[in-house]
Amino acid sequence: MLRRPALALAPAAWLLLAGLLRGNEVGAARANKHKPWLEPTYHGIVTENDNTVLLDPPLIALDKDAPLRFAGEICGFKIHGQNVPFDAVVVDKSTGEGQLRSKEKLDCELQKDYTFAIQAYDCGRGPGGSAGAKKSHKATVHIQVNDVNEYAPVFKEKSYQATAVEGRRHESILRVEAVDADCSPQFSQICSYEIVTPNVPFTVDKDGYIKNTEKLKYGKEHQYKLTVTAYDCGKKRAAEDVLVKISVKPACTPGWQGWSDRVEYEPGTGALALFPSLHLETCDEPVVSVQATVELETSHIGKGCDRDTYSEKSLHRLCGAAAGTAELLPSPSGPLNWTVGLPTDNGHDSDQVFEFNGTQAVRVPDGVVSVDPNEPFTVSVWMRHGPFGRRKETILCSSDRTDMNRHHYSLFLHGCRFIFLLRQDPSAEKKYKPAEFHWKLTQVCDEEWHHYVLNVDIPTVTLYVDGVPHEPFSVTEDHPLHPSRIETQLVVGACWQENSGVESDNDTEPLPVASAGGDLHMTQFFRGDLAGLTIRSGKLTDKKVIDCLYTCKEGLDLPVPEDGGRGVKIQANPSQSVLTLEGEDVGEVEKALQHVAYLNSRQFPTPGIRRLRLTSVVRCGNEAACVAVPPVDGSVVVLQPEEPKISLSGVHHFARAASEFESSEGVFLFPELRIISTITREVEPDGEGDEDPTVQESLVSEEIVHDLDTCQVTVEGEELNPEQESLEVDAARLQPKGMEVSHSDLGVTFTGVDSMASYEEALRLLRYRNWHSRSLLDRKFKLICSELNGRYVSNEFQVEVNVIHTANPVEHASHMAAQPQFVHPEHRSFVDLSGHNLANPHPFAVVPSTATVVIVVCVSFLVFMIILGVFRIRAAHQRAVRDQDAGKENEMDWDDSALTITVNPMETYEDQRSEEEEEEEEEEESEDGEEEDDVTSAESESSEEEEGEHGDPRTGNRQQQLEWDDSTLSY
Repeated sequence: MLRRPALALAPAAWLLLAGLLRGNEVGAARANKHKPWLEPTYHGIVTENDNTVLLDPPLIALDKDAPLRFAGEICGFKIHGQNVPFDAVVVDKSTGEGQLRSKEKLDCELQKDYTFAIQAYDCGRGPGGSAGAKKSHKATVHIQVNDVNEYAPVFKEKSYQATAVEGRRHESILRVEAVDADCSPQFSQICSYEIVTPNVPFTVDKDGYIKNTEKLKYGKEHQYKLTVTAYDCGKKRAAEDVLVKISVKPACTPGWQGWSDRVEYEPGTGALALFPSLHLETCDEPVVSVQATVELETSHIGKGCDRDTYSEKSLHRLCGAAAGTAELLPSPSGPLNWTVGLPTDNGHDSDQVFEFNGTQAVRVPDGVVSVDPNEPFTVSVWMRHGPFGRRKETILCSSDRTDMNRHHYSLFLHGCRFIFLLRQDPSAEKKYKPAEFHWKLTQVCDEEWHHYVLNVDIPTVTLYVDGVPHEPFSVTEDHPLHPSRIETQLVVGACWQENSGVESDNDTEPLPVASAGGDLHMTQFFRGDLAGLTIRSGKLTDKKVIDCLYTCKEGLDLPVPEDGGRGVKIQANPSQSVLTLEGEDVGEVEKALQHVAYLNSRQFPTPGIRRLRLTSVVRCGNEAACVAVPPVDGSVVVLQPEEPKISLSGVHHFARAASEFESSEGVFLFPELRIISTITREVEPDGEGDEDPTVQESLVSEEIVHDLDTCQVTVEGEELNPEQESLEVDAARLQPKGMEVSHSDLGVTFTGVDSMASYEEALRLLRYRNWHSRSLLDRKFKLICSELNGRYVSNEFQVEVNVIHTANPVEHASHMAAQPQFVHPEHRSFVDLSGHNLANPHPFAVVPSTATVVIVVCVSFLVFMIILGVFRIRAAHQRAVRDQDAGKENEMDWDDSALTITVNPMETYEDQRSEEEEEEEEEEESEDGEEEDDVTSAESESSEEEEGEHGDPRTGNRQQQLEWDDSTLSY
């Protein structure tokens, strides 16, 4: 009775309980009505060696839903930002307290502060805070990383040096400076310096300035060595102390300072400053002006300085002179060999200088030069006169060859006078005309090199000495010469005259010279050195050409400085060997002198020492010279230039048909000529190879471009026969290049300064012709090129040309057995011509071509295959015949009961032996088939036909070997 009501109430109770629970949930949802709240801004501090951030104000998130569970609790914080090395954790959910911590070790030196946003969220409806959680606004957090004094001060220099003048108390001698890598001002600043070395007369302040505490004495100590340390504001000492060297300078002495007595010049590097750190010590004197003179001594280099050593004719052409220059003292080579007996100065880098000692002279061959007194002409010469003498010394003289002693024109010296004589032609008008011109010059007697140019245009003669014109101080007139048929003799270094008893104005004892035609003598010998003696007829040399011929390729250079040189007057001599600078401001004069440079524009300068001297005059007030500045002596050392290696390459050996040699065009000797020049440089190894003795320097070859001045093609063996052969070149195509071509029986010579490419093109145009080539088998030529008058010489490039002769073919049974005609014995063996150039080969050429060799090999291989097939067919045929004979013997059915048959016992042995021999022959013929090159396919077919007609002879022999013993037969 009591249980039924309980059962009836149970459903209602459950419904009531569900409604209560649902109501609680709705109430909880309605209770989380507020978002957590944070301060808008936080400021924090964290130390490098700590990970906890101290925030101001503390990190606390508030929620108005408190004290409700979940809704009023803070479940976490979220940080917004990229690469933020911090995490925010909740310390107490109910109070909302949190804490910031660094996720990694912080470094103030890398980043001093951080800024990011942070946001708090509550727990919502559950402990995880994911369901219904609400977030606060984003607060800004600024965190500063505090520095730790982890770095020690470090000095900027490894050591310091300074100079202090004795007898003075200096405010500051030098400054040492250290730095600290810490990030904070407290630990990164250097607060003090300290001299560790005891008992030294120096002190250092907090800024690092060192000064002396007493007057220094040079006699007591030449140099002081101090050890200095530094401290940062955290009292941390420098990791390493620094060494300071203070040299004591003696009492002030006026003079130039900061110069080097030896300056090395690398060829091809342009201008080199001689005094980049020059300073004038005036010892505080009131200087009002300074005059400085820089002198470069080059008289011992070449002809007074470094110049191009090309031939004089080439130099005239380079300077723009007109054509027609004749050299009277050329370098001895080929037909220009009349100077071969003169001693030369070989110590001046291929600069052709001839020495005359007062007993030597040379006769110039006829036809080298022709002078017409009625036409203008120019005489040019480099001369260094010997010791002073009062006798006449002749440089150049044209006089009667026989009978008389008349001088037609001559150039001679008498004391310090420079004299030129020119007698008018007999055909001229019979009246007095200027004939002898005198100049009195100090340059004639100073024993130095000078350049003399005479522009002769009667009645005017102008003399240029080192580019400066000089007028004659005395001119003597004379009648024209009397007419005669006597030929003249041109002599350099003396005068040609006959010893006929006639009084002569010569004071020198004549010396006999062995010659046909009588007792002839040389007189008025020259003593000294001559070079570049030339005569050019028909036109005078203008001033620009004269200046170009004299201008040095080396000298002093003074580019205008951008930051100095104001108010400085600069003067230079024509050869740029002396520079004079003058100014009132000492500093401006110093800046100008610091830009004075040595320049050598030659690609391959003459190596050696050039003396250098700097003299000065310093004026104070109205005094002439208040400060005595001693001169400065030094030297410029021009290093040896990299020697170029001129290489000639191309086709060394080729063959051409005889008809090509006989054609009007001929055969080009150097169709593929290539001229290159290389230098070899030493390249130091990378790293610290100098300390390792096992590491060697490597050589690198580098191609360069420069000019050539001579290329000589000579024939080897017999000289050229002008009646049947010649070397030819199109002169019209060479004229724009400025080259000249001279021919002789020995070959051809190309002269003139031009590029290697131009010489390549010119030499490729050289042709060889031979209009009687029937007896010619080959011809050999040699090519050599040079630069700077033979200073650099190429390799010998040899070319051999073979002549291909042709003839009508001769009938032979087999064309393989035919021998070519006109075969020289040395060509009977096979010659490999893989490197030769065969143009238009003929069927019966002496030298077989590559195609012919390939055809012969292919035909031989084909013949071998045919022979091998024929022998295989024969072997098969023989086996078939034996099998047929054996079958016939088996068919014979004899009644041999009464027969007595005698069988040859050798039959079986011979049959076996013949079969073995056949097999051995087949094997031997298969192995030796390659040697059967003479057998043709026609011969193979004929052998097969013969076999078909006659059959196998061994089969017949075997049948004949059967013998019947018929003595017992009865018929």
